[in-house]
Amino acid sequence: MLEQAIRQYNLRALTTVEVIDELIKLARELREAHKRGEQLGLSDDELAFYDALGTNDSAVAVLGDDTLKAIAQELVATVKRNATIDWSLRESARAKMRVMVKRLLRKYGYSPDKQEQATVLVLQQAEALSEEWAA
Repeated sequence: MLEQAIRQYNLRALTTVEVIDELIKLARELREAHKRGEQLGLSDDELAFYDALGTNDSAVAVLGDDTLKAIAQELVATVKRNATIDWSLRESARAKMRVMVKRLLRKYGYSPDKQEQATVLVLQQAEALSEEWAA
């Protein structure tokens, strides 16, 4: 959201006031997400994976919140343990990470027909978070 607001500002699609409004809106959303994470007992990183997995309504209905929380927590640990600085650039490292994610989803009984979409979302989250972890 921040990148989009800055891009629009640079293209003169947004005024300074509109950018400030977008920043305030982003801050509120981040604060709400943090509170939601605390209520669920998840860290910010775990909440990111939890949300990626939760986009599949059937998975939420079948697995339930507790299982999704466990998957998210294990995903964070797995990604942190196996993410190298350039893992997202090397195809062999990406493939290894993809296999680990799929194996973890299968372990917890994540819906097989939705695993590919969930894997893509989880890898996108992993890329974004691993940049933070490396910094």
